[in-house]
Amino acid sequence: MENKFRLKKKEDFNFIYRYGKSTANHQFVVYYKQNSIHHFRLGISVSKKIGNAVVRNRMRRMIKEIVRHHADKVDSRHDFIIIVRKPAIHMDYYQMEKSILHVLRKSSLLKKKARGN
Repeated sequence: MENKFRLKKKEDFNFIYRYGKSTANHQFVVYYKQNSIHHFRLGISVSKKIGNAVVRNRMRRMIKEIVRHHADKVDSRHDFIIIVRKPAIHMDYYQMEKSILHVLRKSSLLKKKARGN
C-alpha cells in the first residue's frame, strides 16, 4: 500500500478517535472521519494484548493487503482506522477479508454498487 494511503501520525489517530464515528463486529472496530483530500487513508491498530510482534505484524500485513485489493470499492472521502480484536487472530485470509468488508459496509465506507450490474 502506498504511503499516501497510510495514517501515521499520532495526531491523526487521536483526531479520528475523538471526532470520528465507529462501528464494529466481533473481530474488528472501525473508526472513521470524512477528510478533505481526494483519497482514503488507512490506519491499523493492533494491541499487544493480541499477541507478540510476529502475530501483530502478520495481522497488519493481511489487513493492508485486503484493503489494497478492495481499494477501488472504498469510499475515497474518509480516513479510517481498523482496530483488531482478539478473535481475528484465529481467522484465515478469506474469513478476515469477509469480516473486514462486513465492517466497512456496516460503516458505509464501501461505495454503492451501480444499479443494473
